Amino acid sequence: QKPDFLVSADHEGGALFTQGKLGTRFPGNMALGAAGNPELSGTAARSAGRELAAAGVHINFGPVADANTNPNNPIIGLRSFGEDPAKVAEHVAAAVRGYADGGVVAVPKHFPGHGDTEKDSHTSLPVVRKTLSELEKAEFVSFRAAIDAGAQALMTAHILFPTLDEEYPATLSKKVIDYLRGRMGFNGVLISDSMDMEA
Repeated sequence: QKPDFLVSADHEGGALFTQGKLGTRFPGNMALGAAGNPELSGTAARSAGRELAAAGVHINFGPVADANTNPNNPIIGLRSFGEDPAKVAEHVAAAVRGYADGGVVAVPKHFPGHGDTEKDSHTSLPVVRKTLSELEKAEFVSFRAAIDAGAQALMTAHILFPTLDEEYPATLSKKVIDYLRGRMGFNGVLISDSMDMEA
């Protein structure tokens, strides 16, 4: 039976824990990534998904799929599974499957990637000046893994990627979305990051 409306939560676990005293507080993504076992990330996501579903939540804005490749990143940090794109991808894929098993739709974020920024998109507009080849080897790896794992939705980033679009940040960019739909084959739902952010 389809619900009359959908309820979403920004529940990443770790430092961003939205359920107060109602849910289990699992380790954050950096701790799960450091453990080196994607199955743990999948188990945590499945358990969190079950608790969210029991609370009436249908959609979860997580996991963070950004590889934290810039040590000066002011906003991702512990929210990431790590700095190695391939290893992050394994944890992201496991989390996507885990949330689905738990009964909620995961929304990996922040496409095309917020891991190599020195600005926080909550307060200003970051710019990532990488070539397409560099993006393919780093930022896109975990998002491809999320898509392959069956992600039904992705969240876009308020970040300018001049290689893809010199004028508009990803959230507002037809070029970025066309790349995601065409070259990466994603046909699910796209959700914007918060529209009250300063970027």
